[in-house]
Amino acid sequence: MDPCQFVRLTVGKLALKFPVASKPARTVVHPSSSPCFCRIKLKNFPAVTSVVPCIVSEKTGENIGGEAQLSSQAASFHLNKPDLEKLAGKSGKVTLKIAIFTGGRGTSCGLSSGRLLGRVTVQADLTGTEARVCVFHNGWISVGRDDKCGAQFHLSVKAEPDPRFVFQFDGEPECSPQVFQIKGNVRQPVFTCKFSFRTTGGNQRSRSLQSEANVNRGWLSSFGSDRERQGKERKGWSITVHDLSGSPVAAASMVTPFVASPGSDRVSRSNPGSWLILRPGDGTWKPWGRLEAWRERGASDGLGYRFELSPDGGAAGIVLAESTLSSYKGGKFSIDLGSGLGTGGNTNGQTTPVNSTSPVNSPRGSGDHGYNLWPYCKYKGFVMSAIIDGEGSKCSKPTVEVSVQHVNCTEDAAVFVALSAAIDLSMDACRLFSQKLRKELCQPQELL
Repeated sequence: MDPCQFVRLTVGKLALKFPVASKPARTVVHPSSSPCFCRIKLKNFPAVTSVVPCIVSEKTGENIGGEAQLSSQAASFHLNKPDLEKLAGKSGKVTLKIAIFTGGRGTSCGLSSGRLLGRVTVQADLTGTEARVCVFHNGWISVGRDDKCGAQFHLSVKAEPDPRFVFQFDGEPECSPQVFQIKGNVRQPVFTCKFSFRTTGGNQRSRSLQSEANVNRGWLSSFGSDRERQGKERKGWSITVHDLSGSPVAAASMVTPFVASPGSDRVSRSNPGSWLILRPGDGTWKPWGRLEAWRERGASDGLGYRFELSPDGGAAGIVLAESTLSSYKGGKFSIDLGSGLGTGGNTNGQTTPVNSTSPVNSPRGSGDHGYNLWPYCKYKGFVMSAIIDGEGSKCSKPTVEVSVQHVNCTEDAAVFVALSAAIDLSMDACRLFSQKLRKELCQPQELL
């Protein structure tokens, strides 16, 4: 498989330093009593907002007081070749604009409650960054509308190559499509998908799955059986990814039904449906990850999700992604651990804000696993993303990007394809139960 070239432009190590003055300056809100934040803007991309740690110092020119006082990655912009050509043009140069504010980030009547402290710009020449790391700035910059402010802003801006494999479904996952690898205008088939229904006894309607005699699915019946009940529920969906030789290389199986909460026609966050993402090993399927999904209430009306890895030995997993996608428009599911953060929910799919929840370093459950222990140490930086269409789309054909550093064999790529299919199918599983599903998602008795 031949990867596509991507460039990752990151902004991080943010800090704001105020001098200790004998009299408080009227133009500055003291950092001990009010937070600070900044808005990072790159042309053609949505602005990203990030909290800025504050440092009070006796001298404005002193060195950084340790890396611990600096924030980690604040924003990252993922640029493919067309993005680079459109953004940088022939010069290869782009301008990063950062506005720094004091005060809260809330809004009132559409206006930000923060007070503008100052603006800084950083020029970046992206020429050749597909092959080498370039640091454009790493240090302090004076900010403020006058010299009396005395504030200094620290940041690091760099670009680095981030090659990825790009895959695209040739149809909706429930229609058992082919999956193509994309590079420029070249489309090469690499996988086939088979959608089927699993009964409560663990049998499959799909003949291709029945023929896999060496696969033990007895463990499947142990998941979700207590929650299966008559009424509004969607259950038993399964999708298997095969390589071109016909061998199964990954699968996603719905193990907890998507059930309407009492007195409602939606799947609630307190009672989500779930999938197991599987990969073959030792003649059987082995759990690799678990995906939970539900329908959010309120104005967002989105698909809420949580994905965690499944370590060996039955220990509690670690959440790598938790966010919300628009139910109508869809969005981008993303696993990006560049700063130890699991993110997702970007409808534009181009930036990675770090103000989303980050359970990676604070695992739910046992609390015994750290970021540097197996299997989490092998997932660093950008891992994968998938563009998922919402209910407003006539035909959903997920596009999946997987970092080259996380693909050592066909099964490595296939498991992310299976995860993307599960996310897409969850969009249908979490439809309001007052809405009908397409016939491919309904078992024969449901069509009567």
